[in-house]
Amino acid sequence: MKYSYSLLFILLFPLFAMAQQPTGDLTIFSEDGDKFFLILNGQRQNTAAQTNVRIEDLNQPYYSAKIIFEDKALGEISKNIAIADPSSNAMMDVTYKIKKDGSGKAKLRYFTAIPPVQNYVAPADVYVMHYGGAPITTGGTVTQQTTTTTTGTTGTVGANVNVNGVNVGVSINDPYANGTVTQTTTTTTTTTSGYTEQSYSEEHHRSGYHKGSGDCYPMNSSDFEAAKKTIADATYAETMLSTAKSIIASNCLSAEQVVQICNIFSFEDSKLEFAKAAYSRTTDRNNYFKVINAFSYSASKDDLTNYISSH
Repeated sequence: MKYSYSLLFILLFPLFAMAQQPTGDLTIFSEDGDKFFLILNGQRQNTAAQTNVRIEDLNQPYYSAKIIFEDKALGEISKNIAIADPSSNAMMDVTYKIKKDGSGKAKLRYFTAIPPVQNYVAPADVYVMHYGGAPITTGGTVTQQTTTTTTGTTGTVGANVNVNGVNVGVSINDPYANGTVTQTTTTTTTTTSGYTEQSYSEEHHRSGYHKGSGDCYPMNSSDFEAAKKTIADATYAETMLSTAKSIIASNCLSAEQVVQICNIFSFEDSKLEFAKAAYSRTTDRNNYFKVINAFSYSASKDDLTNYISSH
């Protein structure tokens, strides 16, 4: 029987290897809060119009994307999007934003790209979906089910395995098996990541935070610590800044959290650029004076103050 199970593993190994191939992710958000439908390679991703859509587990380097707005007056946008880094072919977590030009026409613009983050938890205001699969509920809730059934009889080992929607059946004769053994095992594992509206509300109520800009809460403590580490681990200042911008594209922050991220940057200009970008994603803008006070130079303080006044 050991020989049969070893052979079974060898036969199924390519399937598991295929299931674990590198994948990328795509987030598209509307800067002005216009709701839209996203179509990738002819397949509609969200059944209800959303303002922030994230598609995970993309295994192709390029996709043809179309944006159809709920407001028909905004028209449609078509664009080819690269998920893989052209210089290294590495799959990336790419973010695009929908922005209106001077004439009011909506455009899809590249925003940031970072290496995919393991066990990424999307914020509560993002619609998340695995490409080619069923939608995931808002807030990054992910449900995965794996069912394995194994039946063995005299001289025969059979298995039916379902992995990420791929089914394979194998039957192996074992001349050394004696007797009859029949065993059926069904295992269903449900893993939920992210936070429900209730858990977000409870945690941030205890922390003294409430909904603000974008109708969302600031990042919870564990996700925020992971975000800071991701930024700090970036090799170059430009990468640190693009990583930080990518994080706030899909998350809201408190003024205190903005201060903590600003303190990660070594260069004043990077700190200033991030502080400006984070202002629109800050839930308690009335406390943004804390961010202004985080700067060492009066010129930077004045620059940020003028930016806030103009926005």
